[in-house]
Amino acid sequence: MSYLQFDKTLMTNLEEALKKEVLRSNRSGAYSCSTILDCNTRKYHGLLVVPVPELDDENHVLLSSLDATVVQHGAEFNLGLHKYQGDNYSPRGHKYIRDYDCQQVPTTLYRVGGVILKREQVFQHFEDRVIIRYTLLEAHSKTTLRLQPWLAFRSVREFTHENSRASRDYQPVKNGIKTCMYPGYPELYMQLSKKAEWVFRPDWYRGVEYPKEQERGYASNEDLYVPGYFEFDIKKGESVIFSAGLSEIKPTELKALTDFEVNIRTPRDNFYHCLVNSAHQFLNYRDGETYILAGYPWFKCRARDMFISLPGLTLTNNEVDHFEKVMATAEKGIREFIEGKPLSVRIYEMEHPDVLLWAVWCIQQYGKFVSLKGCIEKYGQLLRDIMNYLINDGHPNLFVHENGLVYANGRDHAITWMNSSSGGHPIVPRSGYIVEFNALWYNALMFSAQVCHTMNNEAEAAPLEQLAAKTKESFISTFLNEYGYLLDYVDGTMMDWSVRPNMIFACAFDYSPLDAKQKKGVLDMCTKELLTPKGLRSLSPKSGGYNPMYVGPQVQRDYAYHQGTAWPWLAGFYMEACLKIYGRSRVGFVERQLVGYEEELFYHCIGTIPELFDGNPPFHGRGAMSFAMNVAEIMRVVNLLDKYIMD
Repeated sequence: MSYLQFDKTLMTNLEEALKKEVLRSNRSGAYSCSTILDCNTRKYHGLLVVPVPELDDENHVLLSSLDATVVQHGAEFNLGLHKYQGDNYSPRGHKYIRDYDCQQVPTTLYRVGGVILKREQVFQHFEDRVIIRYTLLEAHSKTTLRLQPWLAFRSVREFTHENSRASRDYQPVKNGIKTCMYPGYPELYMQLSKKAEWVFRPDWYRGVEYPKEQERGYASNEDLYVPGYFEFDIKKGESVIFSAGLSEIKPTELKALTDFEVNIRTPRDNFYHCLVNSAHQFLNYRDGETYILAGYPWFKCRARDMFISLPGLTLTNNEVDHFEKVMATAEKGIREFIEGKPLSVRIYEMEHPDVLLWAVWCIQQYGKFVSLKGCIEKYGQLLRDIMNYLINDGHPNLFVHENGLVYANGRDHAITWMNSSSGGHPIVPRSGYIVEFNALWYNALMFSAQVCHTMNNEAEAAPLEQLAAKTKESFISTFLNEYGYLLDYVDGTMMDWSVRPNMIFACAFDYSPLDAKQKKGVLDMCTKELLTPKGLRSLSPKSGGYNPMYVGPQVQRDYAYHQGTAWPWLAGFYMEACLKIYGRSRVGFVERQLVGYEEELFYHCIGTIPELFDGNPPFHGRGAMSFAMNVAEIMRVVNLLDKYIMD
């Protein structure tokens, strides 16, 4: 039995199967995504979802779905499934599913009487094209297959409804057609590997409903345009391939292309390979630059997420070239920001005050995985320029005070990773001396001093170490309280005593202002009040305002986002701290923690880790279906664990 496989019992259970999503993407940011039943439950779902830069910076759903109908002896058996208003499902083709396997590529096995039909779906690596191969494994009489495309041609953030502006025009191409519903959109080419009859029968299917949008308090229904259908005979043992893309393809090339795409996939046959496969999905190539997308389906490249994710997504799998390509793009953005120029790269939120500190941490990881000498040769000057910029108060919202700590104003705008807002104001207004900013700052000072020593540049190392010593003393006197944990932020007389996970970084970084006893105290508090099987809670249940359930309309979810929900990426730093503080004695504990994340590969979006979890049992996965920082940190912990086991 394959690692990611689901049988008939689950596939015919709508309540359970519709919770499970599957995602395939390529390097352009385009993707194909739906549930394992091929029933779309989000407005972000679609067989072919692509960026259309001529229109905006969003992805657009071109081909929403493709219904297959088996025809035998004049009887039609539609294998599709769509949800309509009033909890109505039609045509309920899921009842024919016998097996679903996602180890190599998403593969569905249908049985209709004596017919057994296999459906394999592939998303092309370097071109915006979805490929579906139908293979007739068993049939006792003449069999016809009908393929009916459902079109949307809309942004992932909008809906489409029946209208007179939609073009019904199409032009024949080799073994198929091309069509475009609205001006400004690319033409959609739909072709088959064999000749088929195209039956033009335009119609709108009205009231298609997306329950995930209902759950999130949004509008949830739309109309989809069906221009007609392809129909062809298929023989036992025969495979017919359907292609939908932005360019025409020779039908004779489809078999070789499909075989190639299937064979180069990383098999999702165990926990780690699933993470590797997921990690590759975040890589994004645009206009000659390389980015890390923060998550699917709605996130773009965010600076903080990129620097936190990059080591885990690339270096842990020995993909140093991917790291260097992303950092080359990131360095452009960093230098343009430092020089006060508009960014020419598509990196968002570069202005947040901790971003450059995370960039230093990211460079530090490169030095650990590759070599410090190689790190200095490649990023030494960038590191020096970042530190000089920060030390000399070049940043518009990060200031080095006389006590050695860094100060940032977050009262009016959210400036940390806890960035939820309501009415334009941060829900958690973290401001002043922020604990993880200063843990990052101390680590950056000491790492920079280490680099200077390696280069025999003692003149530059000395002032860095002097400033770090001042920072260390002030860090302890400012953040460490009599209960043994760290205050979350301090701003004048305002001290936030909430027990939050941001203090864990002071235990996990290579250079910490805390001594061993102090780190154990902080780690123990995180264990007692924040640790869950799915990550660290963003707030202790004992703290005021605890709100662990990320459900309901947007405002309700905003108030829960960082008030008790659990985040796997934070647990990555927590497990790193466990291993650093307690060594091999915590290997078994960390292995047990990882089990909670392996279980998640079979729920939500299969084979990957969602954005966050409820902070209370049963710890349901919520938010974005696949989140880069979570995948990255779990991969980094697996890598760290291997080193402790081998030592």
